Amino acid sequence: MSLPAARDKFRSFLTRRGLRATSQRLAIFDAAFTQGEHFTADQLLASARALDDSVSRATIYRTLPIMTESALLREVDIGSGEKFYRSNRDGARTQLAQVVCLDCAKIFEISAPFMEWYGSTVSSKLGLTPVSQRLQVSARCDAFRATGTCPRRG
Repeated sequence: MSLPAARDKFRSFLTRRGLRATSQRLAIFDAAFTQGEHFTADQLLASARALDDSVSRATIYRTLPIMTESALLREVDIGSGEKFYRSNRDGARTQLAQVVCLDCAKIFEISAPFMEWYGSTVSSKLGLTPVSQRLQVSARCDAFRATGTCPRRG
């Protein structure tokens, strides 16, 4: 999904929710949607303030759930107490598995089309309809364990 199309989707979502498309919300959207990697709320705050210095921490924390609900952002909780986010550029409900490296703290996402089948199969056996699911694997870096350095560490 292109940036203008995603921005239009965000504006429409805000309107349906009875919210205004303020310059701060749009700066947050632009900062989030152009990130190449997973990011935290604090990292998003810095990026959004570079676009609009009136963006506040409170607006970041109020806007992140809106963007997640609109399916324009994915939220990733790796159990560290801090949530990570990534833009959902393809706009689809692609099933992804997350692999979290415990050594370099990097989050990798890989396509996992089997998850939809598995979630539907298991749920239907119980008379349920799946709403969401996730697969997250915690792993160790082989290179770091062998050499003490990780090629992915930034």
